[in-house]
Amino acid sequence: MREHGGRQTRGNGRRGQAERDAITVEIGYALCSAAFAAAVVFGAVAGPALLFALPGVVETVLVRGGGVLAGALFAVRTVSVLVRFRRASQPSQPGRTSPDS
Repeated sequence: MREHGGRQTRGNGRRGQAERDAITVEIGYALCSAAFAAAVVFGAVAGPALLFALPGVVETVLVRGGGVLAGALFAVRTVSVLVRFRRASQPSQPGRTSPDS
């Protein structure tokens, strides 16, 4: 195995099936958890506008504000999960693969 961009890969530079599967699962988790968090935030901010009869300007501000916050949260959550996964997959000390080595 050789080092390639901070990660160990097989001799030909390709990722193994287990690593590709782990990346796929992590991307799915990042997208699903981000979508759930964004939906909760949108519901919390825009919910009153959708449930109650509010003046037009207030309703518009709540719905658009909820959409903007939900979109921003989706992006931030997705990036933070993927960055955390990338950092966790790398050894903390180069050259050491386990605590007892």
